[in-house]
Amino acid sequence: MSTWRLLKLEVEDAFTNMAIDEAILRARIEEIVPNTIRFYKWKPSAVSIGRFQDIFKEVHVENCKKHGVDVVRRISGGGAVYHDCDGEVTYSVVVNEKDLGSKDVVTAYHLICNGLVEAAQTLGVRADFNLGDPKRCPNITISERKISGSSQSRKRGVLLQHGSFLLDIDLEKMFTFLRVPWAQTLTDVLHIARKRLTSIKHELRSSIPTDEADQALITGFQKALNIKLTEGELTSYERNLTEKLRREKFTTDNWNINRKV
Repeated sequence: MSTWRLLKLEVEDAFTNMAIDEAILRARIEEIVPNTIRFYKWKPSAVSIGRFQDIFKEVHVENCKKHGVDVVRRISGGGAVYHDCDGEVTYSVVVNEKDLGSKDVVTAYHLICNGLVEAAQTLGVRADFNLGDPKRCPNITISERKISGSSQSRKRGVLLQHGSFLLDIDLEKMFTFLRVPWAQTLTDVLHIARKRLTSIKHELRSSIPTDEADQALITGFQKALNIKLTEGELTSYERNLTEKLRREKFTTDNWNINRKV
């Protein structure tokens, strides 16, 4: 059983969160740090968009500005996601592909997402891995309704996979910030979304404290990946790189709007 670094739950703004994830990825490529799992929340609430998306097609940018919701572009693919400051825990896994045992994209998703399946089970909910389709990354579902979406970035043999784990969900708020091109009204969106999305609170009919969900995720990933997680901290290399990436990349229009660094 191998030992990985655990970065325990922290709360940061969108730009810092994405800068930290990339800093860990770069540090792992340079073999400065071990394989790492990190848990975090977003404050203020935020929308993250996929690496290749058009921000104005995916996000109600003016609504985000009006309500103080950050908008950031990820280095990973996938679609736009609303991250509520109270409604989710986000995870990120940074691992050398050799240590994961497979370079296949779907296999990697399955191995890592099993941590979320195990976490849900620990909380009392049966969840399943869903392969997704050409338009949607693999995800975790409960009775065919999504409770977790994930996305990946790969560089020089190292994989970053990060994604949400929905503890609660406010669909009306979510689609105040996310655009749905085919919908003419919010009512149209909500009708479909209620059939496709769920949360731990909805399934259990009761709220789960964040620290309980956090511990379930730690337990779930250890079991699914057959690893031991040992609590650690960001290195000085990662902290310095985080500050640089936040300042020069993730807070800039050149990255978030123009898709350039």
